[in-house]
Amino acid sequence: MDTVQVIFLAIVQGLTEFLPISSSAHLILPSALLGWEDQGLAFDVAVHVGSLLAVLMYFRQDIKVLVVCWCQSLTGGQQTPESRLGWHIILATIPAGLAGLFLGDLIELHLRSIAVIAFTTIVFGIILGLSDKFSLRVKNLHQFTWRSALIVGCAQALALIPGTSRSGITITAALAMGFDRIAAARFSFLLAIPIIVLSGGYKGMQLLQLTMVPWFDILLGAVLSAVTAYCCIHVFLTWVNRIGMLPFVVYRMILGAILIAILLNG
Repeated sequence: MDTVQVIFLAIVQGLTEFLPISSSAHLILPSALLGWEDQGLAFDVAVHVGSLLAVLMYFRQDIKVLVVCWCQSLTGGQQTPESRLGWHIILATIPAGLAGLFLGDLIELHLRSIAVIAFTTIVFGIILGLSDKFSLRVKNLHQFTWRSALIVGCAQALALIPGTSRSGITITAALAMGFDRIAAARFSFLLAIPIIVLSGGYKGMQLLQLTMVPWFDILLGAVLSAVTAYCCIHVFLTWVNRIGMLPFVVYRMILGAILIAILLNG
């Protein structure tokens, strides 16, 4: 990739990883619409590392408390809301991990198309809007149970399909169960940590088999992705209670309509 392409895709990844509009769709579309070559494995690893660094830095205090309390619960310590939240995040990671392990190649081969992205962008956008509109929004982050965590985890597995949006579908599931917007978003963002580690680790092992690695692209992509993702998390959590999910739903409808128009004219 040339430098302009690296900068563009890294910023797009950082902006869309944690917004409910699908980062995978936005990374696939430039190559499909602009004729760019696929960004390749090395770049995918780089932007995943950047997204991971962003969420780790933003939630560093929360993560420290979660890890300490979770470890104490392993050694016979008293269960706390934080330790239970840690267990719930682990549980919610399992469905997507299993789906990626057994269905990842199938999805990679058959579902990375503009038609699929258009469908999932519109359908899951509508569901997000309905969940936000009719949700009671009365539960906080520490009211997650094993059942609600597992439901969100199963929803996260659907995000393997391009256009679904990992953050979008997990926020949708949490809202549908009555969690408020901040709780839904924070659980979704914390849940991103283990799944990005698993995905990035798997791709990183594949990266070790490459004989030529574009280190400049990797470094630039990781830095830009991290900075934009960090800013995006902050802005989203600051404004989500005021603006709700409607702007993202509208964006998804417009994007889906554009994709359908491209298919019909192509």
